[in-house]
Amino acid sequence: MLRQLLWIFFRVFYRLEVRGRENLAKAGPAAIIAISHVSFLDAALAWAILDRDVAFAVDAAIVRRWWARWFFAMVHALPLDARRPQATRALIDVVRGGRSLVMFLESGLTATDRLKQTTLAAGFVADGAGAPVVPVRVEGLEHTPFGRLPSGEVRLRWWPKLVVTMLEPAKLAVAPGLRGEARRKAAGAALYELMSEAVFRTSFLNVTIPEALIAASHRYGAGHVVLEDSTSGKLTYRKTLAGVAILGRKLMALAPEGGVLGVMLPTSNGAALTLLGLMSAGRIPAMINFTAGARNILAACRAAGITTILTSRAFIEKTQLADLVETMAQHVKLVWLEDVRKEIGLVERLRGLIAGHRPLVRRAADDAAIILFTSGSEGTPKGVVLSHRNILTNVAQGKARFEFGTADVMLNVLPVFHSFGLTVGLILPVVSGVRAYQYPSPLHYRVIPELVRTLGATMLLGTDTFLAGYARSAELDDFRTLRLIVAGAEPVRAVTRRKYLDLFGVRILEGYGVTETAPALAFNTPVQNRDGTVGRLLPGIAARVDPVPGIEEGGRLVVHGPNVMLGYLNSGNLAEVEPPAGGWYDTGDIVSIDNDGFITVKGRARRFAKVGGEMVSLAAVESLITDLWPDSISAVTAVSHARKGEQLVLMTDYRHANRNSVLAFARKHGVSELVVPSVVMVVEALPVLGSGKIDHPAVARKVASLIAEGAAATAD
Repeated sequence: MLRQLLWIFFRVFYRLEVRGRENLAKAGPAAIIAISHVSFLDAALAWAILDRDVAFAVDAAIVRRWWARWFFAMVHALPLDARRPQATRALIDVVRGGRSLVMFLESGLTATDRLKQTTLAAGFVADGAGAPVVPVRVEGLEHTPFGRLPSGEVRLRWWPKLVVTMLEPAKLAVAPGLRGEARRKAAGAALYELMSEAVFRTSFLNVTIPEALIAASHRYGAGHVVLEDSTSGKLTYRKTLAGVAILGRKLMALAPEGGVLGVMLPTSNGAALTLLGLMSAGRIPAMINFTAGARNILAACRAAGITTILTSRAFIEKTQLADLVETMAQHVKLVWLEDVRKEIGLVERLRGLIAGHRPLVRRAADDAAIILFTSGSEGTPKGVVLSHRNILTNVAQGKARFEFGTADVMLNVLPVFHSFGLTVGLILPVVSGVRAYQYPSPLHYRVIPELVRTLGATMLLGTDTFLAGYARSAELDDFRTLRLIVAGAEPVRAVTRRKYLDLFGVRILEGYGVTETAPALAFNTPVQNRDGTVGRLLPGIAARVDPVPGIEEGGRLVVHGPNVMLGYLNSGNLAEVEPPAGGWYDTGDIVSIDNDGFITVKGRARRFAKVGGEMVSLAAVESLITDLWPDSISAVTAVSHARKGEQLVLMTDYRHANRNSVLAFARKHGVSELVVPSVVMVVEALPVLGSGKIDHPAVARKVASLIAEGAAATAD
């Protein structure tokens, strides 16, 4: 009778909706029902919706509390101490006896250490019992006063809509032959993967980015601050939506619906409102990399059919880009945002406040949302067309692995013309309630650590080059509030990783992605990380490793998933986008994947050289040089050689560099002399792209020039 009353209570007051109930029947009578633990009402909810006699595995401390004692006295509750693996054997016996077991998995925002321990315990039980796991996601109760998230993480409501989704049962994939602690960890990792997949698969992605922004305003509150910079200050959701509507309407006349407009702006509130405004108006922003030079920018404009570019006089003056703009003005029309703002009157501002709750033009999730351009690190930039679904899928994949909320402050210093800075630094926070401070340059090494301390930032994005620069300038307490440092775009050196862990007590979580996948493909996480790798594939992504002649370990990584781009744009006509064949995208990267699913990137396929008949990874040589001279920036390229086929050339800013030092270091560490560069060049600074990556084509051109001038030092 009490179970029926609870069912009525949840149906009437929380408008309970249960999806996938048939999956519980598929699991059979003895299953592990793994529920995402979001509130203190979860146990009562589970009892109300489950149509079978189940046992509950409950934290021993919870069972003893007065307000829970009466409930657990009526159900079959078993104490769970995740720190004592032997204590979980009683739970295994329950499942083997034919009864289903309900286990509550902690949210990462409540306690990361507990999340690890609970997941390990639940995985140990599921593996030991040989039982299928039914992942169950609960959405809604976290918004109630009974929620378990820290104060301020969500907008509290008494009666939110409650949705429970039961996914297909699955057996944990644990490698045979493992025993003891190794098997326990493997089972926990498999369960973590399963629950991450559940979070991702229950994300609603059939919306556009403006619609997701509006939904976030309802979810987190119109008065919640979501954007901030040093120029326009703090923007709440209310102000953001009004700005998007006002600016979007003013820019509509510059292109037809579905037309492309170039955007050349720094990371800022203005850039955010401009690109979101264009999306709301049904126009497609194409993000211009203003560090790429006039030749590459004009090539990008031709590829994407860009005839008009939005930019700012103040930005051009501060960055001293007048010569670039003068060249561009001969080929495209430049529209200054300062002039656009002057034309916005009171009536338009009021209209924007009213119209901000819906997009200006209705678009579909699979329509083109934005055009980005590849970094040009290997040649001419290519136009990459990403849909709303591509980008929001990548956001959902990240949210399935990382926990964050309204109490977090993200400092985004990466350019928004770069896919990492755009998706992770801008779109993810604005649709997730995270306050995102947009800073225009990652090169201000002294300013950014101070800004982290002033803001109380909890999340920082960067590349190895930038993070190493911040570490050199930061005081010990500058990074005390950081709990997540996420790095991508280039490999993180061991010296950088050690410095952050030893000096600041925070681990750099390295990830990997490409512009064509919006961009993230894999990440290390606080729960699962392995130094020297880029982590495991994100949920929803399938991958294969194709063999490459001459490379014994690993191969080319080819991926498939809903975050893979619509295609390349080369003709200037969106109707002629070139999609990846069969939806599979060849990343062009050589990787290896270990038995636990962690990915190690060996280098770009094009960045392998054939020296003396052997394939040599230029990235591996650069890694060797980094170990030798950890505070230097170095790059290796290959040039033709009459006898060897190709020879390696090292360019470095380490002023005492010489080949003999590299040769001695290689011999000491048992590395083949084939990887030792034949030529060493010392320069003041290496060419670097705006994303922080080394500009390898520019390095190759500079090497060729210096060789022609006879400026190379072949040996000392």
